[in-house]
Amino acid sequence: MPQFTINGRAIGPNNPPYIIAELSGNHNGQLERALALVDAAADAGADAIKLQTYTADTMTLDCDLPDFHIQGGLWDGYTLYHLYQQAHTPWEWHQPLFERAAARGLTIFSSPFDESAVDFLERLGTPAYKIASFEITDIPLLRYIAQQRKPVIISSGMSTEEEITHALQVLRENGCSQILLLHCVSGYPTPLADINLKRITRLADRFAVPVGLSDHTLGNTAAQLAIALGAVAIEKHLTLARSDGGPDAEFSLEPNELKTLCAQTKLCWQALGTGKSGNNQAEQANLKFRRSLYFVTDIPAGTLIKPEHIRRIRPGYGLPADSLPLIIGKQARYDIHRGKAVSFDDLM
Repeated sequence: MPQFTINGRAIGPNNPPYIIAELSGNHNGQLERALALVDAAADAGADAIKLQTYTADTMTLDCDLPDFHIQGGLWDGYTLYHLYQQAHTPWEWHQPLFERAAARGLTIFSSPFDESAVDFLERLGTPAYKIASFEITDIPLLRYIAQQRKPVIISSGMSTEEEITHALQVLRENGCSQILLLHCVSGYPTPLADINLKRITRLADRFAVPVGLSDHTLGNTAAQLAIALGAVAIEKHLTLARSDGGPDAEFSLEPNELKTLCAQTKLCWQALGTGKSGNNQAEQANLKFRRSLYFVTDIPAGTLIKPEHIRRIRPGYGLPADSLPLIIGKQARYDIHRGKAVSFDDLM
């Protein structure tokens, strides 16, 4: 599998899960809250925090026609323009957010939604780009992002395998050599029964790239299961408190939940191990409880060893049980006392 690295941090099956906290619109229009979310992500142990870089005008039209109204779901009743106007992260906030993340040792990057956002993020020195699920078919944008020759994380929500194939081809043909694919279900929130985690292994097999999970389910169950299925990265939305409201608050983690996620996914990754048999440190102390060969009678020197002199019993300090045929008929080198572990040194 190709190596994928952001800011010197290798991301892959041989590395702990890469945890991305999605800030999105949970700043609720307050820069200080946005900065506090950066701090919360760092305190929880996340590896990165991700922004979204757009304005309402780069996303849609300020238009009241039916096409521009959202019907049903979490954002029912909004126009697209109103939703994006409320949820966007002002561009003048990006610099202080980048600076705060750097001060906290946290990688920060963003999802750009048009070419002007890419140019802006380049000026900020972004180390990577995230392509949102809804933009996977925006081929001109993918082409422009790839030309920056930065690592790219791309979400696959709603996508067919043909669309993913095309997107990856466009990225590679335009200079992007590092791609991480995120399995994603674009439901907000996504019911756990609909998360379809087996797609993680299918995507990894089909596209031969590292695969993670962009998770919109409630809680941490899906993320832990995803690690068991080979996910190398987890992206989850973060809020200071769901009770504060906000565009994404309903399916976002609070800081203590993100901290739990970081710890649990690392343990899940450690639990996977290497798949190799033997030499497990947790088992070493218990080897003594295997059966082995022990003398069960006193035996004078020179006695020919017979089956009744030896039993296969615990503990395991004697010769292995299958060594018994090699012992029978040998002579005792010296007086042997009942309860002694059998050793070839006892025989001649």
